Amino acid sequence: MRLLPVVALTMTFPVVAFAADPHSYAQPDAVRVTHLDLDLKLDFGKRELAGNATLKLDWRDAKAKDLVLDTRDLKIAGVEAVDATGKASPLKFALAPRDKELGSKLTIQAPAHPASVRITYATVPEASGLQWLTPDQTADKKQPFMFSQSESIHARSWVPLQDSPAIRFTYDAHVTAPKDVRVVMSAINDAKHPLDGDFRFDQPHPIPSYLLAIAAGDLAVKETGPRSAVYAEPSVVGKAAHEFEDTEKLIETTEKLYGPYAWGRYDILVLPPSFPFGGMENPNMTFATPTVLVGDKSLVSLVSHELAHSWSGNLVTSAAWRDIWLNEGFTTYVQGRITEAVYGKALADEESLLSARELQKTIGKMPENVQRLTPEPRGVGADDSLSSVAYDKGSWFLRTLEARFGRETFDTYLKGYFAHFAFQSIDTDTMFAYLKANLLDKYPGKMSEAEARAWIWQPDIPKDAPLPESPRFDAIDKEREAFLAGKLAADKLDAKSWNTQEWMYFLDRLPDAPPLAKMKEIDAAWHLTGTPNAEIGMRWYAHAIAAGDKDVWTAAAEHMTRIGRLYLTTPVYRAFARTPEGLAFAKATYAKAKSGYHPMTQQAVERILAGTAKKP
Repeated sequence: MRLLPVVALTMTFPVVAFAADPHSYAQPDAVRVTHLDLDLKLDFGKRELAGNATLKLDWRDAKAKDLVLDTRDLKIAGVEAVDATGKASPLKFALAPRDKELGSKLTIQAPAHPASVRITYATVPEASGLQWLTPDQTADKKQPFMFSQSESIHARSWVPLQDSPAIRFTYDAHVTAPKDVRVVMSAINDAKHPLDGDFRFDQPHPIPSYLLAIAAGDLAVKETGPRSAVYAEPSVVGKAAHEFEDTEKLIETTEKLYGPYAWGRYDILVLPPSFPFGGMENPNMTFATPTVLVGDKSLVSLVSHELAHSWSGNLVTSAAWRDIWLNEGFTTYVQGRITEAVYGKALADEESLLSARELQKTIGKMPENVQRLTPEPRGVGADDSLSSVAYDKGSWFLRTLEARFGRETFDTYLKGYFAHFAFQSIDTDTMFAYLKANLLDKYPGKMSEAEARAWIWQPDIPKDAPLPESPRFDAIDKEREAFLAGKLAADKLDAKSWNTQEWMYFLDRLPDAPPLAKMKEIDAAWHLTGTPNAEIGMRWYAHAIAAGDKDVWTAAAEHMTRIGRLYLTTPVYRAFARTPEGLAFAKATYAKAKSGYHPMTQQAVERILAGTAKKP
C-alpha cells in the first residue's frame, strides 16, 4: 500500500556493464533478478525467518544454463521454476561449501530459462545479517526484537539473491509475525497498520540488496511531519520524536538543493543499543542508533547523513564495494550542506574539520591501497571498504570541487548528476566520465583532470586540500595547548559553552597517551566519567585508559556493555588491549557484553582481543 505518491525520475543514461563483483557469486551478464517476492514467517522462539523467495528473472545470455545466487548459512529446502500461469516444477540445485567471507554459492540448474524461480528456505539463529534480542535486551524489556543489517554483503544470510550493489530490483513482501508485534521493512510502511500479525510491503523502486531491511518488535509510532514518522519502543518514541522533529525541514532543504525526494515517505526506526552502526539508510525507513538521542539535537547530523543517502547512495548507487565512496563521500558532503542550511555554517564547518583532522592523523598509518578512494579490491573485504577514506576523503574532494568551481555551479552539476543516474548503480569510471564532461571540461582552468584523478586514484590527501575555518576550534586548540603546558588549569577551560562537537575536538587532539595527572584534572573539573553522551564518552575513556587511569575502568566497561555501535565501542576495547592487564579486563567485559552485541560487533571485538584487528 502506498501512503503517498512517489516521484518518477527518468533514466537518461544506458545501464553499464561492470567487471565481475569480487564479493558476489552472481553472474548478472547471464541473468539478472529484477523483482523479489518474499513470503516469510517470523519466529522469535526459533530465531528464524522461514518461507519463500520468488525471484523474477531477466535472462540475458541465451546459452546460460544456471542461475547462480549468493547465500550464507541458509537452509535450502527446495527450488522450483514458476511459469507465467503460476505452475511450479522442481529444479535441481547445489549448495557449495561455505567461504568464510562470501558464504555458499547456490547454483540452480535452469536451462529452460524460467520467468521466475521460487526458493523455499530458512535462516539460522546466527545469521550474520540478523540480530535476535530477548526482552531483557530491549529498552522496555517486554517483547523480543529482531532487526537486519544487510550492508555490506549480509543480505545473503537472510534471503537467497544476487547480493551485489550492481544489481537492483523491486520487491514486495508478506510477513507473518506474532500478534502485538509490529513489522517494518525498507518499503512504504503504514503507521496505522493493525498489530494483527499479518504485514504486507511494497518497494516500487529498484534497490540493491544491501538496502533490503526488516525489523520487528514492540514499536510505537509518532508522526514528525506530513511524510515522516519515528518508530521506536514506547519508552523511547517520545524522546526520539523530539530529537528528530526537524525531519520535514531537512527533507525540504535537501529538495531545494538537489531535486525532489523520490521515495514518498521518510521514516526513522530507532533500534535498541546493539545496532552496530550510527544509521543505515534503508529506503523509506532509516534505521538509527539510540546513541544520538542526547536531548539537544547536537547529533542529528546522523539524520542529515541518512536522509542524504536518499539521493547519494539509494538513488545513485556504487556498483561495487570498492566504489563505496560514491555513496558515502557524496553523502557526507550533502550532509554538510543540509547541516549548514538548517543548523548553521559554524556547526557544518566544525563537523567537516573534525573528520578532516582525524583523517589527516590516521591516513598515513593505512596501507597505501586503502588510502585511495577507489582501492584495488584485492585484500580489501566488502565490510572493510566502509572506511574513513570513503566518507571523509570523498567528501573533502567534493568540498574541493565546490571551492574551485563555485557553489552555484557545483550545485547545478550535482543536481544534474543525481537526476542523470537515478535508480542506477555506477562505478567510479562512469562517475569520472560524467565529471569530466559536465564540470572539468565545461569550466576549464578550475581543476585539471590530473588533479581530480589524484584525489581519486592516488594515496594520501593532496597537499593543497582546503580546510574550513573555525574560530571556536582555533580557540580550543590554544586552550588545549596551554592546559597541556601547565599554563591553564582544567577548571579554567572555557568549556561550559562547548557543544558536543567542540568536546570531541578537544579530546581528539589530546596526545595518544596523555599524562595521567592531566586526565585526572580534567575529570575533576568536568566529570566526563559516566557521561551519557557516547561520542564524548568513547573519546574520554580511550584517552583516560591510555593515560593509565584505572578509576575509569568500571565506567568504561558500562559504556562498552551498554553500547553496541562499532564506532563507539571498538576504540575503548583497543585502548584496553594495549596492556596485558587491560586486555584481561576487556576480555572479561566482553564475556558479559557479548550476548547483547550484533554479530558484526562480536566479530570486530574478537579480532581486537585476539590481536588480529587491522589498525584504525
